[in-house]
Amino acid sequence: MTIAPKKLAILVGGGPAPGINSVIGAATIRAAVEGIEVLGIKDGFQWIMEGDITRVKELTIHNVSRIHFRGGSYIGISRANPTKDKKHLENTVTSLLRLNVDKLITIGGDDTAYSALKVNEMAAGRIKVVHVPKTIDNDLDLPHGIPTFGFQTARHIGVDIVKNLMVDAQTTSRWYFVISMGRKAGHLALGIGKATGATLTLIPEEFTGKEIKLNHIVDILVGAIIKRLSYGRPDGVAIIAEGLVEHLNPADLEDLVTVERDAHDNIRIAEINFGEILKAKVQERLKQFGLKATIVAKNIGYELRCADPIPFDMEYTRDLGFAASQFILSGGSGAMVSIQNGRFVPLYFNEILDPKTGRTKVRMVDPSSESFYIARRYMLRLNQADFDDPHELAKLAATAGISIDEFRNQFYYLIENDLLYKFIREGKIELASQDSNWAYNPPVPSRDAENELNGETMLPNL
Repeated sequence: MTIAPKKLAILVGGGPAPGINSVIGAATIRAAVEGIEVLGIKDGFQWIMEGDITRVKELTIHNVSRIHFRGGSYIGISRANPTKDKKHLENTVTSLLRLNVDKLITIGGDDTAYSALKVNEMAAGRIKVVHVPKTIDNDLDLPHGIPTFGFQTARHIGVDIVKNLMVDAQTTSRWYFVISMGRKAGHLALGIGKATGATLTLIPEEFTGKEIKLNHIVDILVGAIIKRLSYGRPDGVAIIAEGLVEHLNPADLEDLVTVERDAHDNIRIAEINFGEILKAKVQERLKQFGLKATIVAKNIGYELRCADPIPFDMEYTRDLGFAASQFILSGGSGAMVSIQNGRFVPLYFNEILDPKTGRTKVRMVDPSSESFYIARRYMLRLNQADFDDPHELAKLAATAGISIDEFRNQFYYLIENDLLYKFIREGKIELASQDSNWAYNPPVPSRDAENELNGETMLPNL
């Protein structure tokens, strides 16, 4: 009896990210040159976990050789979760075996990584499983400095969008509240905000405790608007990580209790119009000071996920796809693919699990890092210097139309509860220096107006 040769299958789970097609293409080509037949499982786990083995696509060198230029997924994608029901997990393994598959490459984020881990366990050696980490959120637990694929492209496209919004804000004297994707971590929001020099960026990692009060976020934004107005600027752009929603007290957002969740029990944050909620709350708070600001809420995320990958992600994902195929063809299994210092390093599932949750670890922004400190120093928001300098404090209070003591009473808690200042006091940030608003003080001529007209430099008032 002739035994049919075993096949390699590739599937994609979670949300789209630039570079998926490049992984599919590189992995397919590497296997095909060894004479291995490759199948694309359509729409992630959606069909095979139901026992449907008809939704597959043959992958060949001919049909994948140019797909790396394009965004999206050549074989579709879904958030279907086979781990919630043991029968679905069994169906997944059985379906793959019926397709004569003994090698599986999954492409996805932390939820898909967990599904890959469970499929690997259920297959018990009958199917080798390797996972390629993908997410524009950059929150998979890879070694420091190694991005998840798709992040660099998403940041690149996000920067272009925000750059235009910054010009629009200045031109029309308005504020933009830009809600950036990032379900758990603030990497994407911070990356966009820091690269563009946005007025300020807010991420969940900068807050103390597990729960964040909506009023705290509102006061940071209101404080920034007041400070900006005190310098004669009615415009600004705030980048806000959508992941803040998951840390809010549900009492602050009553709609949260009925919001839809995905197959992995994550809040569908896109269903919550966080930007509009913040806009309304900030405008309401500004009214208490007799102030008004034109605010536009803008979500960015879907525009980033299926963008054509920039060269960084095209090259990076070709490495990942090749390494995944090579590893699994060499008998490797139960690991996530990583490229470190130009070399392939497998990250085995049992080594990357969070012992508390039993799931893959999530990489958060480190608010004690000097990279984060530098980002903060370039933001325009209330800082310690505003409360230490009587002139600045008086100017802020006057802008808000309240007394100095009242301004301190209403806003100084932001500094007291700021993790950054805690880390500075503890000496964790070597680059730390004293806050200063000197650069924003209006320049005073050092000589007469005639010299100014002659083009001589005007020095700030020291």
